[in-house]
Amino acid sequence: MKDRTDAGRLSLRDLGPLLGFEALYKMAAVVLFVPLMAGAFSLAMRLKGYAYLTHENIGAFLSDPLTVLLLAVLLILAAAYAVTDIGAVAFAADQAVRGVRVGPEQILRFALKNTARLRRPGDMLMGLTAMLLIPLVSIGLGAAFLEAVTIPAAFVRFVRARPYLPPLAGAVVLLSTALGLRWRYAVFIFTVEGCGFAEARRRAAALGRRTLLKDLAVLLAVQALSAGLSIVLLLLAMALARLLGGLFTEFFPVKWLGPSAVWQSIVLTLAVIAGLTVPVGYGGLALLYYRRRARAGCPDIHAIAPPASPRPGKRRRFLMAAAVCALAAGSVTLGFLLSTGGINPDIEHLHIMEITAHRGASAYYPENTMAAFAGAMDQGADWIELDVQQTADGVLVVAHDANLKRTTGVDANVWDLTYAEVAQLDAGSSFDPEFAGERIPLLSEVLAFAGENGLHLNIELKPTGHETDLEKRTVDAIRAAELEDSCVVTSQAYDTLQAVKAYDEHIPTVYVMRLAYGSIDRLDAADAFSVQAKSVTPSLVSRVHNAGKSLYVWTVNSKASITKMIELSVDNIITDNVDLAKQCVYESRYNDLLEEYSDLLP
Repeated sequence: MKDRTDAGRLSLRDLGPLLGFEALYKMAAVVLFVPLMAGAFSLAMRLKGYAYLTHENIGAFLSDPLTVLLLAVLLILAAAYAVTDIGAVAFAADQAVRGVRVGPEQILRFALKNTARLRRPGDMLMGLTAMLLIPLVSIGLGAAFLEAVTIPAAFVRFVRARPYLPPLAGAVVLLSTALGLRWRYAVFIFTVEGCGFAEARRRAAALGRRTLLKDLAVLLAVQALSAGLSIVLLLLAMALARLLGGLFTEFFPVKWLGPSAVWQSIVLTLAVIAGLTVPVGYGGLALLYYRRRARAGCPDIHAIAPPASPRPGKRRRFLMAAAVCALAAGSVTLGFLLSTGGINPDIEHLHIMEITAHRGASAYYPENTMAAFAGAMDQGADWIELDVQQTADGVLVVAHDANLKRTTGVDANVWDLTYAEVAQLDAGSSFDPEFAGERIPLLSEVLAFAGENGLHLNIELKPTGHETDLEKRTVDAIRAAELEDSCVVTSQAYDTLQAVKAYDEHIPTVYVMRLAYGSIDRLDAADAFSVQAKSVTPSLVSRVHNAGKSLYVWTVNSKASITKMIELSVDNIITDNVDLAKQCVYESRYNDLLEEYSDLLP
């Protein structure tokens, strides 16, 4: 096959297989790499006793040996990921300039084999070199990240108090940029020419010594074009999202579906943009590499022998199956992570507030009944709050009041009745005759319902002095349902939380308080705090978060109060109006973005 070393003859048709590979590769990252990173951080935080990271405690967390080891492993994985990505671009470009057609499966096989070379001691640093290229090929992605992250005022004060830090940070950035520019062709030489890291560095420095400014201008031009296309794509997605949001709002009674549709459309579009901007930049660098080689009169390099190609029919079946599997797995995984909070990091300025249905969907159904819990699930609640008491024969039932007259019409205390007697009571008619016959559920029933539907439970214990082993039996019920990671045990009685921790220190606990004053973060038996809304202040939120704990707020029902809690960055609001709360949360996510670009929309 005739050599087409002139990089200018590359076309979209030539690089089509690369685009297919990138789509599959980025989808694999969603399925594997993102959950891996999120899970690793969550595990490290749990092992070190952190429920929350802020600017005041993140230093201690990051300096812990376990965290250092974790970060080192994640850095190695990220470097391998980057080398695989760039190696795929280099291989596809090399085959394209030689007029050889390869498929995504061949690109993947070669890229993985190339990455495996990093296990050699002399080539390990090639991964870090590949990461140095990322700012050079995707400045826009880095700028978007910096814009999205708020720099805490305490961090700014810390830096200002140490005048040597800004110049030191600037020197590190300049050195990294200089090395990245000097070795900009190293990964391509490492991949295409098959030499080791040291030789690749030497050849890269020699090849690009006289064309630094020209190459930089070309890379910036490629990024400008990529940024322009990304903005157009984002604006189109926002316009479509607005249309979808309006349709959802018009045809569905659940108000938060409209804002949710807008937000999810924007999130997915940004994910696509983030996934494609880096390979586009790598592609520009590949074109420069071949052009510089040709103009420098370098001898032709040994052609890479592509992995064996399957028969055309087999290739089509492979690509179709791979695309379907990747899209299905990626969509399911991303949807699961978004819906369960799996990519909702407990880090200040990044955490997204969750919604708890107070006694179930109690504004529309009789409180603390299975109907209320099913309604809360249908409304999209992240958590369900319920109250637990104990009958005369020791059975755990779900009821808020010690006396059952308000909810059942029967003037009797829970602790005076056996479960058989409680089970005969009507807990629905007093709310609305439509719910006649609704019963007081067992805690075990609610736990089974939560397990079947992937719900989180906020289980508040209501001690009256008539209980026997209330805390132990509650923990045992949670264990039996295997929902230790999906439940928190809460109470207004601090000694109840102490009893829970004494029996099982791993069960998450929340201290429910009407008034929060003083150093509440020193209450060790509480992993988090649930405070009445009127007592929540910016100072309280900061103190709780800096202690590595979360803050729940109750009971928040008006739009003004919900919006205030969002602005204060609390972690979870407990409300009777899940529909309104979900709408406010989704609107808060995308309103600023819509306002920023609204003048660009027709």
